Amino acid sequence: MRLHGNLLTEAGWLLGELRCEDGCIVAIDGEPADPARNEAPYLLPGFIDLHVHGGGGADVMEGAAAVARMAALHARHGTTALLATTVPAPDAELTALLGDLGRLCAEPVRDRARVLGIHLEGPYVSPQQLGALPDALRAATLAEVDRYRALAPLRVITLAPEVAGHAGLIGELAQRGIRVQLGHSRASYEEAVAALAQGAAGFTHVYNAMSGLHHREPGMVGAALAHAEFGELIPDLIHVHPGAMRVALRAIPRLYCVTDAVAFAGLPDGEYRMGEAAAHKCLGAIRLADGRLAGSALTMDVALRNLVQLGLTLQDAAHRVSRYPADYLGLTEHGRLAPGAVADVVTLDRALQVRAVHVAGHALNAAA
Repeated sequence: MRLHGNLLTEAGWLLGELRCEDGCIVAIDGEPADPARNEAPYLLPGFIDLHVHGGGGADVMEGAAAVARMAALHARHGTTALLATTVPAPDAELTALLGDLGRLCAEPVRDRARVLGIHLEGPYVSPQQLGALPDALRAATLAEVDRYRALAPLRVITLAPEVAGHAGLIGELAQRGIRVQLGHSRASYEEAVAALAQGAAGFTHVYNAMSGLHHREPGMVGAALAHAEFGELIPDLIHVHPGAMRVALRAIPRLYCVTDAVAFAGLPDGEYRMGEAAAHKCLGAIRLADGRLAGSALTMDVALRNLVQLGLTLQDAAHRVSRYPADYLGLTEHGRLAPGAVADVVTLDRALQVRAVHVAGHALNAAA
């Protein structure tokens, strides 16, 4: 396979050709170029979404078949790899679900985004910062997490560090290769900083469902802005004000984007059911009857365009939807166009609309 255009490589923009064999990039040929000075399409690393609950009418909690449908929907919008993100549920339900998803993670992919593993968003969070998550909470234990790890690759766990027993658990989880994220939490600034020192690696949807910033009580938001190397942000321009987005982008060196998309992403506006609750989708926002935001309808191509609209260069914006999430998980073969990397490539036109998506070198129908 050969692809031509403005290639976003580790050396910067090249106008030239990318060659792939057996699902990997084998060579890049081209000359340094300013993409603003030519009309060739943009070729970017495939987008990586580390926090996504659903899309196209499918919900992660429904099992592997639904996750495959969700991954196909998001692939059409440029996402080539993702973490299937759960919500709080009883142990028996999560056990059955993770056994099902573990098999899906091991399957080769051609027609959808690959599922890199699981993001367990709860049940280890604060009842005071549930947001729209179901109230099926409990404190984490190593025994339970180890059982889950045996069923599916747990890449990320969101937890509230102030919950009794969690502070002493963070280091153990980090030693197991799990990225511990702080979120859905009322932790103080001091508790959050202590959790980072114990091995926590990031923050779940910075600003949302966490103790806020006050100049005498900096809260978890203050800890993230002052100390984080990585953190995730929902850039739908609804969850976070553009001004607050700018603050986080300046403060957190490798802030990356997630969709936090739910099943209604990709569906028309209207009334839907979210578990036992009614939800309304309108103008990109999904809200419960009481007005609370309930996840998003975002896709990663829209996230990229929103960042550029905010004033980021295309190169910087692309890093925040591909390279930085890959770096966060330690996946050096993802999130970049380089020899030896997987051939996950998104082709955009001059208006930054998706025109083609390749997963492991296989072309998908990218019409959104």
